[in-house]
Amino acid sequence: MKLKLGIPKGSLESATVDLFRRAGYVITIGSRSYFPGIDDPEIECMLIRAQEMARYVEDGILDAGLTGRDWVEENEADVVPVANLIYAKQSFGKVRWVLAVPESSPFQCAKDLEGKIIATELVGTTRRYLASHGVTAKVEFSWGATEVKPPILADAIVEVTETGSSLRANKLKIIDTVLESNTQLIANKQSWEDPAKRRKLEDMRMLLEGAINALGKVGLMLNVHRDQLAAVLNVLPALKRPTISHLSDEQWLAVNTILDETTVRDIIPRLKQAGAQGIVEYPLNKIVL
Repeated sequence: MKLKLGIPKGSLESATVDLFRRAGYVITIGSRSYFPGIDDPEIECMLIRAQEMARYVEDGILDAGLTGRDWVEENEADVVPVANLIYAKQSFGKVRWVLAVPESSPFQCAKDLEGKIIATELVGTTRRYLASHGVTAKVEFSWGATEVKPPILADAIVEVTETGSSLRANKLKIIDTVLESNTQLIANKQSWEDPAKRRKLEDMRMLLEGAINALGKVGLMLNVHRDQLAAVLNVLPALKRPTISHLSDEQWLAVNTILDETTVRDIIPRLKQAGAQGIVEYPLNKIVL
């Protein structure tokens, strides 16, 4: 059994390879090759642009692939959504395709763009969005540098953003969200019905979701005397339920928990003050729920 898997080339490439590494798969990409190596003999990888991935998966050229939900909808691809993987090139969150106009323009909503020119890479989705608002406008495909086109080459744009910083730098304001998107693991319908390929994809989903769950988290273990346990537990976040076990000395306990990495620098000094000893912070690759 060989599972033909598409890896997104471009902005998501590095983040995807790192996610697979955390999940336990080592993907090696050569500088000139579109066929990365992977340390799993049952998987064959191919680099494909995210914009085209859904089409190749639907046609069966690939058994599965990772791409944005936006491109699945743009191509109206008939594929199986195996997993939602909330990561992007800069963050662990979703991205938005937004309708943006120059800060100095009078446009306040989609209806104000009746008869205007809108530049975007997401042409089909934008047309469907405008139709849902009863707006007729000219939607032009943008080959790149979309943010610089208003107001000379277009009246508005529909562009993807994680933070909005690029839009603000180009003096654009967001007037609506057209689509919210995240990365998906998608599968060809016939491949999903194949028992061996389906099992492989289900195992991959579990490991990838485990890696996503571990993003931004660390493990923390410590020792504490029984008399000081309550004080130590009061320092830990209220919603966390640490594992507590006995040491060889029955007066001492071991506490193990998982925390958000951003909170650890504040919590460790307070744990020490509460009587914790032997505090160890360690990284996490996967949390399988």
